[in-house]
Amino acid sequence: MNAKGFAHLYGDNMDTDVIIPARYLNTSNPAELAAHCMEDIDAGFRDKVKPGDLIVGGWNFGCGSSREHAPIAIKASGISCVIAKTFARIFYRNAINIGLAILECPEACDKIRDGDEISVDFESGIITNCTTGEQYQAEPFPEFIREIIAKGGLLASLRK
Repeated sequence: MNAKGFAHLYGDNMDTDVIIPARYLNTSNPAELAAHCMEDIDAGFRDKVKPGDLIVGGWNFGCGSSREHAPIAIKASGISCVIAKTFARIFYRNAINIGLAILECPEACDKIRDGDEISVDFESGIITNCTTGEQYQAEPFPEFIREIIAKGGLLASLRK
């Protein structure tokens, strides 16, 4: 399983209420959540994201509430992976539970620029900036977590 797309950069402490504003938490419909993903911080996010693109964040990505709405909104918007310096623990767990690939790699986050084309090899943890040719090493997930993500999340994995 790999990811390839263009980077969309965000900063430190990206709160779940910024990822999906609380006024949309009355639904769990992935398409509806995706339609409002990042709208308060980046009104054009919905229109510029293409399937396979990646979000690159800073420290403590996904802090805030424990709802799964935030990673669902990100995944449903077409994002194939989120790379951040660190993730809030509950966001980290929720992302795996719903099948959203995430990697921690501070070096990549410091060097990747908005719009760079990025590829990720989930087995090795190698992140390649196709725009600059640079590579960064993230800690890869163990095989069982890669399988959960590849199957679409924990519940989908258990069903299969």
